[in-house]
Amino acid sequence: MPEDHEWEAYKVPPTRTPVVESTTSVPNPVNFFQTVFSYVLDAPVTFVREWIERQQSKNKFYYYHQKFRRVPDLSECLEGDYLCFFEAEAQWRRDRMVDQEIVEIVRERLGACKQREGPNEFQNCAKEAELLKQVTKAYQDRYGDLGYHGNARTCLMKQKHRMMEERKAAQAKQ
Repeated sequence: MPEDHEWEAYKVPPTRTPVVESTTSVPNPVNFFQTVFSYVLDAPVTFVREWIERQQSKNKFYYYHQKFRRVPDLSECLEGDYLCFFEAEAQWRRDRMVDQEIVEIVRERLGACKQREGPNEFQNCAKEAELLKQVTKAYQDRYGDLGYHGNARTCLMKQKHRMMEERKAAQAKQ
């Protein structure tokens, strides 16, 4: 029944069970254990947590992006330097993820431009379309045909073969 301020119009029937107020000389054990838990466990833990939060609020650390130091490329690693190989592989994977996000952002910008411009998308979104074309070509040149399991070594070999083909094509022109 909804709350109503007109008590005379909607009188609430009296409750059938009377409220029992037991007053005994023996305290309730539940209340005793709740009080002991509150003072022995809860209060110290709450105090320590609030103290830590006060200390942390003094030294605010704003985390935006994790910055990794650049490591040598795989071509700069010495033979048998497995730690360098591992770091170069991790750096290559991070670079690949960044390049994927760049392509995705440019693609989203082109989609937003097309949505915004409507029928005039071809002339008003030409810069975004050209930028997407350049970015996807650069991504395809570097990471294309590597597949999901591509790594830094296969990418380096792909770039080496592409450079050799470009060199041969330049010599054939002369």
